[in-house]
Amino acid sequence: MKNIFIAITLFSLITSCYDAEKPKKPENLLSKDKMVEVLLDVSLLNAAKGINKSILEKNGIVPDSYVYDKHNIDSLQFLNSNNYYTYYINDYQEIINKVNDSLKTLRTKYNVLYEKEKYEEKKLDSIKRSKRKNKGFIKEDIIPTKTLENN
Repeated sequence: MKNIFIAITLFSLITSCYDAEKPKKPENLLSKDKMVEVLLDVSLLNAAKGINKSILEKNGIVPDSYVYDKHNIDSLQFLNSNNYYTYYINDYQEIINKVNDSLKTLRTKYNVLYEKEKYEEKKLDSIKRSKRKNKGFIKEDIIPTKTLENN
C-alpha cells in the first residue's frame, strides 16, 4: 500500500511539471545580443560588488539601476525576457556561452594590461634604484681633484 502511494505521488509530481505552460513571447523581448550585453554587465557588477561593495556605494552606483539605465530597459522587461529565454534552454545556453566567452576575452585583455603595467612599474623601480646607487659615485666626487693633480 505504501509503495502504491509513493508511486502515485511521484507520477503526479512528474505529470504536473510536464504540463508547465510555455511563456508567451513578451512584446518588448530583448534580443539575444542585448541579453548577452545585459547579463555581461550584471556579471561584472556582481563581481565588483563581491570584491568591494563600498567603492560602488561611494560612487553612488546601484548595480541593478545602473544596468537598466545603461541599456535603456526596465526591470520588468529584463525579467520577462529572462523568463522567456530560460524556458527555451538552447537559446539561453547560447546566450550564456556568449557571456562566458566575453568574460574570458575581457579577462585576457585586462590580464595583459595588468602585466604590462606591472612590467612598467618594475622598470621604473629599477631606474630609480639605479639612480640611487650611482648617485655620488662619479670619479671626481669620490677622489678630490687636488689629489689627482699631485700624482
